[in-house]
Amino acid sequence: MKRGDEVKSGRGFDDSSQWVFDSQGPARPGNPPLCAPLHPTPFHSPLTSPPPLPPAPEPEPEPEPSQLRAAAPVVACSPALTEWLPVTQELSFRKFIEQSDLLEELKYDFNEKAELRHTETHKPFVFNYYKNVLERNSKRYQALGHLLEQYIYELLEKVCKLQKVYIPPEADKEPRSFFFMSERALTSHHSALLVLLQDRGVFRAGQWSQQAVIHHGLQHGSQIPCIQMALQAHYDVIVLNPNDNFVDLQTEKEWKGLLTQNVESPSRKMVQTESFLSLQQSLQCIPKRCSNTPEEHMAYIWDYFISKAEGKDVAFLVHGYGGLVFMDLLVRRKWEVMSKVYAVALIDSEHHVGHQLGSDIQLLAWIKHHCREWVTSPKPLDKPAATVLKKEFPTVSAGTEEHNLAPSSSLQSIFKYFRKSLKAKGAINFSRVPIVTRSSTKRKQSA
Repeated sequence: MKRGDEVKSGRGFDDSSQWVFDSQGPARPGNPPLCAPLHPTPFHSPLTSPPPLPPAPEPEPEPEPSQLRAAAPVVACSPALTEWLPVTQELSFRKFIEQSDLLEELKYDFNEKAELRHTETHKPFVFNYYKNVLERNSKRYQALGHLLEQYIYELLEKVCKLQKVYIPPEADKEPRSFFFMSERALTSHHSALLVLLQDRGVFRAGQWSQQAVIHHGLQHGSQIPCIQMALQAHYDVIVLNPNDNFVDLQTEKEWKGLLTQNVESPSRKMVQTESFLSLQQSLQCIPKRCSNTPEEHMAYIWDYFISKAEGKDVAFLVHGYGGLVFMDLLVRRKWEVMSKVYAVALIDSEHHVGHQLGSDIQLLAWIKHHCREWVTSPKPLDKPAATVLKKEFPTVSAGTEEHNLAPSSSLQSIFKYFRKSLKAKGAINFSRVPIVTRSSTKRKQSA
């Protein structure tokens, strides 16, 4: 078989780490983040009416034995849900591929259903491009991940109209992290603020799961449908970037050489590509100040941004390890969080109430009334799914048994929960306002 012929393989990457898993052999080191977007369809303003509920799940065709893993049920997306996709070719993922030196190795783009497909064969992504050469295939996968990561960032800014904010602001001459937020997230009063906190892994801001983006599409793997739904409901949004903890100097240098936009000779480009796909590993990692860990990243943005937003009702939507990070924040900033946050939606969370909250009666009472979790389960969406280990607050089914698909599967239900919680909070606040009567006015005047 010629080089470039794509063969389906039982190899791929796990979102939760930087390790390759191989059904035909032991695990080996892998690579960084990934994500994905798609092809143009009409873009609608974030303030248009919310998209309709997705239809019931449709059965998928039988997977081939050589596929990465058994296919999981995916909630079908209504055509209306893909209307946020970019209209112009300037925002197509193919543009990013064309600016790199991997045009031949990565012939992929997103179709009208937000699915990553080969531009010639129209087949899903295949890992085994270099037949049975794991290390080179890993590097290629890593390059795809970097391109998709940058593309997602651009969609957050140009489609969702979010602003990229670097932290700490004064550290402009050293490696630093960043996050995204809507323009008036900290200034518009009397509006709700939604904070998105992802799982841990190789993916970055704007993604729930790198693997879901590649194999199931942007609707299921990216946070963009969630962001658009929030904007349509007149929420302000903050998108955290908890996995952006360090910079690898050698890898950054390789990216710049690989993604050059300058016109160069084919021989020069071939040298760059071969150099990148070599097996060299870099150890030149520099941690990013104020974002060394997901917990530190969360605490910094809370202290310098979220806590400064006056008159805001704050809601959190957290996935996987993000649940542990939120509970860490709750313990560290107990009274601030309890007074400012009105609802927390956890999705298949990795938190541990006993270890993190201990026997703090006030915290235990607070999470019981302000938290709700959607867990992977064979049960239908929203059916009770509490277990012996998870009974501190209401727990329901996410409508799927796939961890990576749980956010997209439970999204509509979560926003119903937010609306109900915010309405209940408003009713409580209103009940605490003293009612002025004639008798009370007379008593005040006589006094």
